Amino acid sequence: MWSVPVFSGIFRLITRPPGFARCKARAARALAAAALWGCAMSSAAAAPVLVLEVRDAIGPASADYLIRGIAKAKDAGAPLVVIRLDTPGGLDTSMRQIIQAILASPVPVAVYVSPEGARAASAGTYILYAAHIAAMAPATTLGAATPVAIGMPGMERKPPADRRSDSPDKGGGETAKDEKKAGTPPMDMADAMTAKQVHDASAFIRGLAQQRGRNAEWAERAVREAVSLTATEALREKVIDVVARDVPDLLAQVDGRTVRVPAGDVKLATRGLGQETVLPDWRQRLLSVIANPSFALILMMIGIYGLMFEFSSPGFGVAGVTGAICLLLALFALQMLPVNYAGLALILLGMALFAAELLTPAFGVLGVGGAVAFIAGGLLLFDRDVPGLGLPLPLIFGLTASSAALVLLGGGMALRARRRPVVSGQEEMVGATARVLAVGEDGAWAQVHGERWKVQGPQALLPGQRVRVVAVNGLTLEVRSDDLEEM
Repeated sequence: MWSVPVFSGIFRLITRPPGFARCKARAARALAAAALWGCAMSSAAAAPVLVLEVRDAIGPASADYLIRGIAKAKDAGAPLVVIRLDTPGGLDTSMRQIIQAILASPVPVAVYVSPEGARAASAGTYILYAAHIAAMAPATTLGAATPVAIGMPGMERKPPADRRSDSPDKGGGETAKDEKKAGTPPMDMADAMTAKQVHDASAFIRGLAQQRGRNAEWAERAVREAVSLTATEALREKVIDVVARDVPDLLAQVDGRTVRVPAGDVKLATRGLGQETVLPDWRQRLLSVIANPSFALILMMIGIYGLMFEFSSPGFGVAGVTGAICLLLALFALQMLPVNYAGLALILLGMALFAAELLTPAFGVLGVGGAVAFIAGGLLLFDRDVPGLGLPLPLIFGLTASSAALVLLGGGMALRARRRPVVSGQEEMVGATARVLAVGEDGAWAQVHGERWKVQGPQALLPGQRVRVVAVNGLTLEVRSDDLEEM
């Protein structure tokens, strides 16, 4: 909008040269107009800061959301990506995918632990260390980054004692020869696996700290000793860069800082920029729901029960189709989650025992065994010590009780049907009453349940006589005289 005055002023200067004073004044006005026009155009062209929010355990859904969000920021030319983080931790695979996306991002990424009371525990600490800008809101925490293996609850090994030497040439640990000289007892396989996991995680976060110029010593302590820090302590220990009240305060504090991206150094100019919050789309929300351990278990039960009902009582196929869809969704969810396959096998065994209880007269033995196997499998399916991936005990016991109730209901209905008298077929004919219709040379005929049958008895039969069936011989009924009075 400033281009017309600028060019018109310059045109007048060229075509109609005035006096020196007037020329100087007009030139000043033209330069001022050009400066204002340039500022207006640059502010109008400045893209807003992209804000992403993660408020759950780190998993496949959150990894997909953040990776797509960073790619969108690159396409939109955003000057900065702010990840508002509040997480108890999550899966190592998803965490590393997020960190790789941050390290490779051409757009600077700021990880901001907020709102007040939030935390960046376990996997969140690694993501915070990987960010170009690490920030926290007041009254937030980070740390407790010791890796936890998936396995039987309560059987985790403690992190190995830190035997690192003070000399830098040891590279963070003693050699096997030094340990042998010190008389260190050999580790068993479980201890060795835990040591490998802890050392790998320690080296990983130490590398992130060195790349971003943050406190590497405390980062290793967070892994090896599971220590935590508040926001104020983290700023003092040089673990984070900024303590900010909100996103605008964060943008004002990081304005003018220089960060390194793969293409080179970038100086941030973020003061007063607008914000655009990108929330998860329907696909990512659906992925998050399906990948929830509790929902995955419920889907698996619905799928198995639907197929069992369809196979035992074929009908319109609604139960079978619903069961197949739910079972496929459950299998998709389980392949994204760290499953303990012993727990999954116990759950399937429990479901099989429940089905066997319905089909065989085991007097509750198979049902009780199925309930025990299902509870044990639910406790072992996901590790309760991994943040956000444990199955709540009320859900496990609730599903077990509902399955047991279904088995008892089905068994009771089958028992009542078994005790009910026969109402059709040859067996139902015995004991039925009939009335003799006619007696001729070809024998006697009687009407039973509206049907005409040939009958014979030990005594001569008379038309109109009331008889009772005592046996069935092919198409002939054996009858005897009924003592009941005629109606």
